[in-house]
Amino acid sequence: MARQKLEKTNAIRLLEAKRVPYEALTYDAEIHSAVSVAEALGVPPEQVYKTLVVLRAEQGARPLLVMIAGPDELDPRLLARSIGTKAIRMAPHRDAERLTGLLVGGIGALALGNRPFEPCIERAALDHTWVLVNGGRRGLNLRVAVQDLIALTGARVVDAVRRDPVTSSAYHGAPISPRPPDPLSGAERGRR
Repeated sequence: MARQKLEKTNAIRLLEAKRVPYEALTYDAEIHSAVSVAEALGVPPEQVYKTLVVLRAEQGARPLLVMIAGPDELDPRLLARSIGTKAIRMAPHRDAERLTGLLVGGIGALALGNRPFEPCIERAALDHTWVLVNGGRRGLNLRVAVQDLIALTGARVVDAVRRDPVTSSAYHGAPISPRPPDPLSGAERGRR
């Protein structure tokens, strides 16, 4: 069977220009959840990172691109404290798309290197050798070494996710003792 040629995105062009090893993985573009992407690709969900567009309260401050593991949820107060700002808020989907020029589910820090954003990555990424990040369009993730991702994007390592003290060190998103899922969590919202 002939292999379909992969359409190059800005993220892929950047990786190739800098001669950084990567692996492009494709999946159904209708999948927008990082956890569902992990399922489709058969990789651990804590290694599929989503990129969130976050706005600071300060007038004229650059928006943040915050990369966190798919199962995790952003803690705005913790992130604000970590970057030394008063308050932050998630950009609504429409604003995230307008600011990045990319569709939600296709936003990735590697694809936005030439735009006025401040990239950040959750500290838990340092526990991994590699992560998957969006390649700049829906249906494309790129497997890259965490250190390469930080170097290429200039990402600041931050604390953006509150950790339950009873959390496994191997998988930050899953508690050791079972606990019922939060009915309002991002992973559950899409199933209703």
